Amino acid sequence: MSEPDLALLRSFSVVARTGSLSTAAVQVGRTQSALSMQMRRLEDLTGHILLHRTGAGVRLTTAGERLLGHADALLARHDEMLADLRGTTLKGAVSLGCPEDYSITFLPGLLKGFCARNPEVELRMVCAPTPELRPLLHRRQIDIALVSLPDPAHPEVIRPEHFVWVADAPEPAVLGAASLPLALTAPSTLDYRAACDAMDALNRRYRVAFASNSLAGLIAIARSGHAIAVLTRTAVPPDLHIVTAGMPPLPTIGIAVEYAEPRPGPAVRALGDHIRQVLPTLADRQTV
Repeated sequence: MSEPDLALLRSFSVVARTGSLSTAAVQVGRTQSALSMQMRRLEDLTGHILLHRTGAGVRLTTAGERLLGHADALLARHDEMLADLRGTTLKGAVSLGCPEDYSITFLPGLLKGFCARNPEVELRMVCAPTPELRPLLHRRQIDIALVSLPDPAHPEVIRPEHFVWVADAPEPAVLGAASLPLALTAPSTLDYRAACDAMDALNRRYRVAFASNSLAGLIAIARSGHAIAVLTRTAVPPDLHIVTAGMPPLPTIGIAVEYAEPRPGPAVRALGDHIRQVLPTLADRQTV
């Protein structure tokens, strides 16, 4: 394939990930009209409509989904070949998704070495719970993500994590409440389901008094003394306490790496390999 055709595929890949011609145009350094003409030329070359254009942006057709898989594989192989022949360092942009508690506790240690060895790789971060990251991976709006799995023994798990009850004291005053106030994240998350299942198994009355997808919000609520929060053990700051008295045990989960593509590009694959190597070695508790 010629360089002009590869340029079309690169532009198409950016459009597919952003879902917006205007946003993609900024990223590829073209005007929106020029990018739109590129997409129509690609449709002419393939003989298929690749994009549904709506007032809210663009989305891939079935043919567009098929082409994106081939395009990403071809572009990754092309870049890998050139890097190998030229002996150059990794280049490009990588979008990494990560839950907030992992980003605060693990990312400083994970990214320090990777960025030092690969200064020409541009990292873009998206912080969101695992249920929100997976659709972004499916739509190829992010390249790679740290995700939580319910089974710590899953073969893809690279590090187990423990859920714990957290409050302002080892035996907080709210333990005496007739209906125990809890501070949890969204109902679709593993910590929410784990907390509710544990309380139901104990036949203990409770209520979700505070809901926040923000780690800072959950920590603030726990510090206030008005509720008991559920956090991963590594995310517990030193001024809060893990509560065990009168509370049911919580499960252990696993952290895994998932990719948007079955054959990720060199920079994405290098970041994933780095995470797999370094994450298990990081200290159990880091500064929050």
